Amino acid sequence: DNLLGISWVDSSWIPILNNGSVLDYFSERSNPFYDRTCNNEVVKMQRMTLDHLNQMVGVEYILLHAQEPILFIIRKQQRQSPTQVLPLADYYIIAGVIYQAPDLGSVINSRVLTAVHGIQSAFEEAMSYCRYHPSKGYWWHFKDEEEREKTKPKAKKKEEPSSIFQRQRVDALLLDLRQKFPPRFVQQKPGEKPVPVDQIKKEPEPVPEAVKTEEKETVKNAQSAGAKGPPEKRMRLQ
Repeated sequence: DNLLGISWVDSSWIPILNNGSVLDYFSERSNPFYDRTCNNEVVKMQRMTLDHLNQMVGVEYILLHAQEPILFIIRKQQRQSPTQVLPLADYYIIAGVIYQAPDLGSVINSRVLTAVHGIQSAFEEAMSYCRYHPSKGYWWHFKDEEEREKTKPKAKKKEEPSSIFQRQRVDALLLDLRQKFPPRFVQQKPGEKPVPVDQIKKEPEPVPEAVKTEEKETVKNAQSAGAKGPPEKRMRLQ
């Protein structure tokens, strides 16, 4: 079990904690940080002093630092010889509450997880402000802008049904599709049944009149006047 997230305290010991009694307080049976198979338990059962720990081999607890009456640091170590020990864990007692000090790997792991969580939260918040529309593209929409829009008087905005790019692009696509796949049926009048293009009879084009009647009359009059000649002048009587 991970002991970094728990603590232990016995309020009856707090008033009498000092350099001499702190190891006895730490060796209480209800303390989850204490190992019953350590050399301290052997020395305690045989009623020997703690100086005999230097002559033994195995797990032991020692008082590493003391700042009465508030702070005590106890170290768990593996003794291999009277002069060689290997530290296993450290415990600190603050106001009678015992905690296990985290190792370097746990500290780095916690800091990295905290940093990654902050970065991930920042990305998620940034993505919540991102907006996209096919005709406009990407833009940012923040909450303070919503509050400003609420305070401003509402005005009707004319929304353009489509952009110039969309209209031109759609017309080009429709023209291309019409050239590749010409229509097979045509509806000549609204409400009528569509008729195949092959069955539609082309009406003969009307023959334009060669000359209008009015133009014929004017031409005839001009021809007759030219044949007779100009009228003779009559002499004026005085």
